[in-house]
Amino acid sequence: MTPAGPLEAGSPSPRDAQITSSPAIETGVKPVTVWFRLARSPSWQDSRMERVIGIGGHFMRAADPAALAAWYRDCLGLDADENGLWRQEAGPTVFAAFESETEYFGSRAQQTMLNFRIRDLDAMLEQLRTHGADVAKETEEMEGVGRFGWVTDPEGNRVELWQPA
Repeated sequence: MTPAGPLEAGSPSPRDAQITSSPAIETGVKPVTVWFRLARSPSWQDSRMERVIGIGGHFMRAADPAALAAWYRDCLGLDADENGLWRQEAGPTVFAAFESETEYFGSRAQQTMLNFRIRDLDAMLEQLRTHGADVAKETEEMEGVGRFGWVTDPEGNRVELWQPA
């Protein structure tokens, strides 16, 4: 603990704590309030720490970048401009680390998996099948989270499709 130093007018910050002497142990001395500041390392909760504010891009290697971009446009409706800029709808984004031995991504060579939010999983999977895409037969549902399906792009990358609950 480090002393808080002089407090300015108003409420203490969330990092300030107090100790007040207890009347049960008083010995004729006036109760005293001592303020101190909790020392801790920077974290996402610390408003003074610089933080990322969103995903700025997702970059993939491809044997044929133009063909892969066309597949994402034609099969998934990802309509990026000539610079790759795509304006997505607002919504939640999951950032999660998996164990290195996971089979969730498909191929062990695949280090990351792209997950797209969609409105209607069944309609999207049917659209992908119509385009001849490699769509996984199984789907999963997680209560309170949503439904999931998967497709493998022409470069062999497994892509997750998420219909939020």
